[in-house]
Amino acid sequence: MDKEFRVRELMLGVEGLALLRHAMDADEKFLKARIEEVRALTTGPGAALPDGGTAVGELDAAAGYASWAARYDSLPSSYIEVEEPVVHGLLDRGPVGTALDAACGTGRQTAALAARGYRTVGVDQSPEMLAHARRKVPDAEFRRGRLEDLPLDDGSVDLAVCSLAMTHLPDVSTGIAELARVLRPGGRIILSDLHPFVVSLQGQCVFVHDTDRLAFVRNHVHLPGRYLDAFHSAGLTVRECHEPTFNGRLAPGGYEEAIPDAARAAWDGIPLVIVWAAEKPAVNPREGAI
Repeated sequence: MDKEFRVRELMLGVEGLALLRHAMDADEKFLKARIEEVRALTTGPGAALPDGGTAVGELDAAAGYASWAARYDSLPSSYIEVEEPVVHGLLDRGPVGTALDAACGTGRQTAALAARGYRTVGVDQSPEMLAHARRKVPDAEFRRGRLEDLPLDDGSVDLAVCSLAMTHLPDVSTGIAELARVLRPGGRIILSDLHPFVVSLQGQCVFVHDTDRLAFVRNHVHLPGRYLDAFHSAGLTVRECHEPTFNGRLAPGGYEEAIPDAARAAWDGIPLVIVWAAEKPAVNPREGAI
């Protein structure tokens, strides 16, 4: 069943979040401006925006990314802008070896890995995404497969990277266990994801599907404690956790551009993504040195 993308209610929510976060320390001019915008959205001439919304359909990951693939790389993203410097800084630490880009999409991280000299295998369930990735990184190897069932042998990679994909799984434990399975002892995992704050507050990333319909692929809230449990259960040691915050960019053409002061105040200081760096111990306590 289609849901509704309700622009007025979303804008009111952003205004409310800005007020909630800054009611005690903002100046009177800022607060009055928020109240005036709320009035304009609800009781102004023509109520600024009508009741009701636009139908938006929920797609599974395969169908969603098949539709999204053609325009995915052309869409500006504050999430990617704050994520990449952190992830690439971790990639730069090496040592260089065989790398997996799990849920590789159009090959964004595959390209970064190949540029650093990694022999890279990209895995994704979407043939459409893989087609873009192959064109982008022709020297990499690509395989079709799911994050929860990676088509790689045990202990076959030195580095496993997964970017902004675990949020689509109802539970991160299976995906993290698979990354650990294919990792060699002493190998590293670099995992980025949408921050649970953002998923809790904003929910879903809506995109245009079939040229004239709106759609989304479900994002799930995974709190940091759940990641830690999954890393521990998979026998991994967490080394770092980074939480880069909102950089001020509003989605071009999005509803927040109509209320930029409220939107920037609402998201100011909110972490957009969470980036984990973990290791698989080089010593198995049951077997001794590897």
